[in-house]
Amino acid sequence: MTDLGKNIRLRRIQDKKTGRFVIVPMDHGVSSGPIKGIVDMEDTIKKVAEGGATAVVLHKGNALFGLEKAQVDIGFILHLSASTKMSPDPNAKVLVAEVEEALLMGADTVSIHVNVGAETEPEMLQDLGFISGQCNRWQIPLLAMMYPRGPGVKNPFDVELVKHVARLGAELGADVIKTNYTGSIDTFKEVISGCPVPVIIAGGPKTDSDMDVLTMVHDAIKAGAAGISIGRNIFQHDNIIGMTRALVKIICQDAEVDDAYKEITG
Repeated sequence: MTDLGKNIRLRRIQDKKTGRFVIVPMDHGVSSGPIKGIVDMEDTIKKVAEGGATAVVLHKGNALFGLEKAQVDIGFILHLSASTKMSPDPNAKVLVAEVEEALLMGADTVSIHVNVGAETEPEMLQDLGFISGQCNRWQIPLLAMMYPRGPGVKNPFDVELVKHVARLGAELGADVIKTNYTGSIDTFKEVISGCPVPVIIAGGPKTDSDMDVLTMVHDAIKAGAAGISIGRNIFQHDNIIGMTRALVKIICQDAEVDDAYKEITG
């Protein structure tokens, strides 16, 4: 079997010229509730699309009350796993949607979250293996969000841990890996070199410094990252369109940080 179907769908969530990813995950309503930036999903989706984002990550309800209403041309990634901050173990992700369901909803890609080092790591790895098999069957790409996270993980940005989880996701069939940036170009090059599929970086909690976010993304791209999947530092920004445009400029036009920052400040 060829990967023709996967390749066609994957291009729908990539920048058409560079093949890089500017993904905005907005699945936080399940884990954290209606936080700033995702109360009015329709408005936020319109803004990130206007800013040039290539795709959004949504739970299935968001596709109905957000994406469908927004009526914009942007890639759609259906997130298949979930947990809440009220759970006894928020790191324990469970499946809440299926690959066939994603296809019926018109999704271009599916995503799954795995916390390596959590007490329920075996179950999450089992889910990853099952979902990757379904993705191969139905020819839909799989984005695996792979994090070193659990009781024994002291530093989730440790290069040895990050490059392990990235390779783990690829070994179990993911087409794109999302993981933590390790903090430097040299260490993240190790993550890239050890992973045979594209790697994109997470954004983490909302920061007070736009320059910190832009610098992190700039350095990740220099290290070989294929793009980003950043949520709160985009959708909770006071200038969602400008922040998205700044990131697009760095990722898809190889702009320097100072130049990209002008998109935010005007």
